[in-house]
Amino acid sequence: MRLTSLADYAVVMMAAAARHPAGARLSAGLLAEETGVPLPTAQKLMGRLAGAGLLKSARGTGGGFALARLAAGISLADIVEAVEGPIAMTNCAEGSIHDCALEGSCRVKPHLNAANDAVRGALQGVSLATLAEAR
Repeated sequence: MRLTSLADYAVVMMAAAARHPAGARLSAGLLAEETGVPLPTAQKLMGRLAGAGLLKSARGTGGGFALARLAAGISLADIVEAVEGPIAMTNCAEGSIHDCALEGSCRVKPHLNAANDAVRGALQGVSLATLAEAR
């Protein structure tokens, strides 16, 4: 399993945001400059992260983005799901309708949720505060 570039960039940007003082107003331009994420991508991600409730936005003078909650209360799973949607190792683990030639005889499908839950649990166990720590 590998994160997409977009999810990877979102993690990098959120970690950069978490290194700023609590409540600091941040812009996509500032985070793009700090992280090296291209500005159009940073702008797109800020919108998705705000839409998922991980960032809050304010308009006007003194506006910008800030973390919606403490970094310790945001997990790696939260960030990945904000960009990629629900964490699912296979299409059948998503619970959506899909076209699988093996569905009628698959004996593994009932066990995939356990694997999916383990992956999500591992990502849930890593906080943004940990990702933002200087090393």
